Amino acid sequence: MKRSSFQYIFKVVERCNMCGSDDFSVLGRRLNTSHGLNPKRKVGLATTVLRCSNCGLVFSNPMPVPLSLDDHYGVDPKQYWKEEYFELDESYFATEIKWLQDLTDGVVGLKTLDIGAGLGKQMTALRRAGYDVYGFEPSKSFCNMARERFDFSEKRLRHSSIEDAEYPAEHFDFISFGAVLEHLYDPHGSIAKALKWLKSGGLIHIEVPNSSWLISRMLNMLNKMKGSDYVSNLSPMHVPYHLYEFSLKSFHKNGERQQYKVADHAYYVCDTFLPKIVDPIAKQIMSKTNTGMQLCVWLQKL
Repeated sequence: MKRSSFQYIFKVVERCNMCGSDDFSVLGRRLNTSHGLNPKRKVGLATTVLRCSNCGLVFSNPMPVPLSLDDHYGVDPKQYWKEEYFELDESYFATEIKWLQDLTDGVVGLKTLDIGAGLGKQMTALRRAGYDVYGFEPSKSFCNMARERFDFSEKRLRHSSIEDAEYPAEHFDFISFGAVLEHLYDPHGSIAKALKWLKSGGLIHIEVPNSSWLISRMLNMLNKMKGSDYVSNLSPMHVPYHLYEFSLKSFHKNGERQQYKVADHAYYVCDTFLPKIVDPIAKQIMSKTNTGMQLCVWLQKL
């Protein structure tokens, strides 16, 4: 589907989805296309990007909601992901599995749920490690490829959105939102639903974009020096369709609204997309200042 045919409903956001505050600050504007190095030369539809003053959540307001999610995710997986993403090596999700084992005292055979399973790579890694795996994926094309590639039955891997998914209460020991929560229009409600499916004391693993990523802040400063109010945060109307960026405080505040605590967390540096001469320096700064690209949190149901 061509981008020009996308249709959106724009919903005004009155309160922060994670903490409920109505105190926001304006960061700038975001187009429905990649900005590049000179966004002032780009033509397109823009929305305003805000930061919650109470918890640091970054989001767009008004929020663009496509008339059909297939506009965003009903694509060939090979168009959405790079070729190397389709390969599954032995180290995939190994750090997180070791982390899970440490947090659960090495208990084996736990029942797990992967929300937004994508191509099923995380489910496959957990299955290899001895876990009882389940998951669901809202994109029909992604779900079909995962079933075919990694031999999952429809019972194990469902085609469903989180809004339509249903499981028994207190059914799972471990639930994962791996690079998923930033795509969902209601993170608070999605976590609440997962908590219903989770056993008391169970764990939720979440990886999301860090709202204090150093490179994004540098690009925003560069745009400001050029006299532009465009920002690099989010991508609500173009790949990869990120609707939110989170801070650790976002989860602490949300945990006060729901029955969970932050059991552990870490910041992942990831790529910088900078020239090789400055890449090592930027990575060192991000590592020391918790300004890497990704935030990983482990939530425990109380």
